[in-house]
Amino acid sequence: MPTDTLIMIPGALLSAAVLPGTFELAMLTLGGAMPPRKTVAGSGTAPIRFCIVIPAHDEAEGIEACLRGIQGAEVGLHTVTVVVVADNCGDDTAARAEAAGARVLVRDDPERRGKGYALDHAFSILLKEDHEVFVVVDADTRVEANFLTELAARFQAGADAVQARYCVSNPEQSIRARLMHVAWLAFNVLRPRGREYWGWSAGILGSGFGLHRRTLESVPFDAGSIAEDLEYHIRLVQAGKRVRFCDGTTVWSPVPATGAVASSQRARWEGGRFRMMREQIPPLVRQVAGGHWPLLEPLLDLLLLPLAFHMILLALLLAWPWGPGRILAASGMAVVGLHVAAALAVGRAGWRDWAALATAPFYIVWKLTLGKRMLSSASREAAWVRTERTKSDDSA
Repeated sequence: MPTDTLIMIPGALLSAAVLPGTFELAMLTLGGAMPPRKTVAGSGTAPIRFCIVIPAHDEAEGIEACLRGIQGAEVGLHTVTVVVVADNCGDDTAARAEAAGARVLVRDDPERRGKGYALDHAFSILLKEDHEVFVVVDADTRVEANFLTELAARFQAGADAVQARYCVSNPEQSIRARLMHVAWLAFNVLRPRGREYWGWSAGILGSGFGLHRRTLESVPFDAGSIAEDLEYHIRLVQAGKRVRFCDGTTVWSPVPATGAVASSQRARWEGGRFRMMREQIPPLVRQVAGGHWPLLEPLLDLLLLPLAFHMILLALLLAWPWGPGRILAASGMAVVGLHVAAALAVGRAGWRDWAALATAPFYIVWKLTLGKRMLSSASREAAWVRTERTKSDDSA
């Protein structure tokens, strides 16, 4: 085989691996940086009957603070029922939630552990009642005062599902938490803004999202993987639904500040995403090839690796002695740089966030050390594990 061919084949394979993700990243960066399109006001003004569902697994330490934040939010003329799902708990989460004024559903099923199972259990009970919109908030989440009124405006305009901004509450606790804050501004703010701008479904981010009753009735929440939000969102798009992005309100959760806990959480999240890639990419390719074009964006999203791994592939392609590949790699790196800069801009980041980017190479090396844990989390047997928090995490 000629030498040129031996050089070209690896370069072409690497190019094929990074091209879909680079295109996806470029489109989301461009759309996310644009001014939001004006939302057409709906005719509905009737008050909404909200049901806030909080899945909780051993969250006794933080459940009261979460409930206080929700109970202190503005509700306008709308009515709100708060339900905590105490799922396979070994502590007194249920008792503390009830004492704090929430309705509690207790679920004990060690064979089916996971947030998706907890939500499916709750919805199977609550859909028999007269709630109109179901809002999911994690037990460690804090909501902005206008959270419910902003979501209400979207549902009154006819939305099937709505996702709020989802940001880090404790970026000041460590450099690692600061970098997670930057990553969430890209993943949970800029990218949903971009999808909203282009008319695509914004995605579900795990906390701070609402589902209309008609959505849950037509697409039951039976996603059981540890990436249940990603799994359910794909089902929504397959069913012709669209999640709208609400850029006017925010929910916050703390991220682990210490290395060991952060490693465990990150390995679970990205392992769950790798499992979704393995299970969902083949059927999505077939459906897109069959003309189901709304699924193209979820497919491109899955083909985009986490940024650290995407950058590693781009670096390998840049180093490979093949001209076309080097041009693509340089372009891809420029897109990543613009993506991060746009995320910091729309997230109104401070100088500490910009300065934290200097440590990004160490963050990439750290991500590489998580490979074995990610593979374990990508298995079907991976279970819902509460993220352990340090004292400083809890105080955020």
